[in-house]
Amino acid sequence: MKKKDDFQKIADFVYEVGILRSTPRSGFWFLGTGNQSVAEHLFRTAMIAYALAYLTPEVNKEKIILMALVHDLGEGRTSDLNYVHQRYGRLAEGVAFDDIAQAVPFGGMFRDLYSEEQKRETLEAKLVKDADQLEWIASLREEESKGNVRAKEKITIAYKRLKTPVAKKLGNQLLKIAPDAWWFDKDDNWFVERKESDRKKKV
Repeated sequence: MKKKDDFQKIADFVYEVGILRSTPRSGFWFLGTGNQSVAEHLFRTAMIAYALAYLTPEVNKEKIILMALVHDLGEGRTSDLNYVHQRYGRLAEGVAFDDIAQAVPFGGMFRDLYSEEQKRETLEAKLVKDADQLEWIASLREEESKGNVRAKEKITIAYKRLKTPVAKKLGNQLLKIAPDAWWFDKDDNWFVERKESDRKKKV
């Protein structure tokens, strides 16, 4: 079999990453409402991780973003395992990640980031894991706001998993603020009259 060059390896990787948008986050099955792909989860987790890094100036922001983006990369090969599935057995996500790392020229860096995140010893790794949990909390709040009464108990459990003070503070805000507060203000007359003169700038 002809050996692949770096461009061929990266092209394969591009298509593999695309599978994540079709890989469901299975925790929503047990929640009873909502749906999310692993790709959607990774994107918002990376944004949250950056925000936590911004609030923690001593950490490496670039490292945190990349760590957040790759932490569930292996799920394209193993699928996402929710907490019920994990109780009875984990698929070899670490093995899958090793195979991914061997398949791309920058795989060594990916493997190091994945390993660091899994050990959760460095501040960067702890922040990424907290970002992972905050993304789940935000998703649960969105389902709670739509009437899912089971989400509230799961939010309480997810909040207890947070390790860093900065994540706990952000988590508190996620619990206080409605998911649509960033765009909807019931006291804003623009939503009634739709007049440009009534439009308020959201800050």
